[in-house]
Amino acid sequence: MPFTLPSRTPSGPRRRSLLAGAAGAGAVLLAGCSGSDSDSGTTGASASAAARARARAARDSEQLARRYEAVLAAHPALSARLSPLLAEVERHAEAFGGGKRASRSASASESASASASAAPAGDPSAGASASPGVPATEKEARGELAAAERALTDRRLKALADVPGELARLLASVAAAGAAHAFLLTEDKK
Repeated sequence: MPFTLPSRTPSGPRRRSLLAGAAGAGAVLLAGCSGSDSDSGTTGASASAAARARARAARDSEQLARRYEAVLAAHPALSARLSPLLAEVERHAEAFGGGKRASRSASASESASASASAAPAGDPSAGASASPGVPATEKEARGELAAAERALTDRRLKALADVPGELARLLASVAAAGAAHAFLLTEDKK
């Protein structure tokens, strides 16, 4: 008795129909994302609000970068772990229109000396870490950075509804990166 293979009729949609559907959906998504803010009827008032939101986002990223730098100054052993995250936060500030800083090491020493000069001379907690305001242990310092990243992510996600398309996409992207940073900061390496 000869052995015959059963016919292979696909039970679901064919590959060509899936590819055609995906191409059509992609075209619709690209059309929705390609319009600029000026084409979508942005008024002067909303353009001004968008400019304020962009400036606020740049300042927030710059402040977060200074926080990273203070932790790095207090805990140099975290350099391999925090430097890539700091570099991303600095790129975020630049993407929002923030100014570039001359040098990361100069900024780190400036922020460390600024926070050291802000502490009262006889403050006993000032000796608890290399920089006042930075937790004494590396784990606590990472936890504080993670909390700052999460808080900033939450603020950016809340601002999405109030800003025009392109800025909203940038805020959403940076918020997603901030959430990833928070996860990486709280992850214990073994």
